[in-house]
Amino acid sequence: MKLTGNILNIKNKRDDRNAGIAIEVDKIEYVTYKKDGKYFQPFNLEVELDEPLVITGDQLARKPEKHLQEGEYDFDVYDKEDGDYVLNENRFLSVLLAYDEFEQEHVLSSVEYTVTVPNEEFKVLKEEQHKLRHSRKGTGKKKK
Repeated sequence: MKLTGNILNIKNKRDDRNAGIAIEVDKIEYVTYKKDGKYFQPFNLEVELDEPLVITGDQLARKPEKHLQEGEYDFDVYDKEDGDYVLNENRFLSVLLAYDEFEQEHVLSSVEYTVTVPNEEFKVLKEEQHKLRHSRKGTGKKKK
């Protein structure tokens, strides 16, 4: 995770002037909701990325949340489609900033990037991650 620019400049409306702000995300959390009896339950899958996903400030608008911890900021994420920005209701970004007294600046402490996907897509992602983990591990047995 890496932050370039001042993310606090992003306000409640998306703005092209924030294109110089960039945040690199190295982990994506995929979420789906499955019916468990009478209620829908959330299921999640965290995926570590080989190359970071870069989200620029012109794709973000701050959510007007009043009940967040100090230093925590939530953002709506916009997709660029045919030159226009369209709010993507299935994507969500949350960052936690800590204030460094010595440097007199805010420092990125954590990043959560969440994508809500349909059940079928979630199953495919889960299978791909399972296969990837097994291919990285190998068999682990040595012949004598």
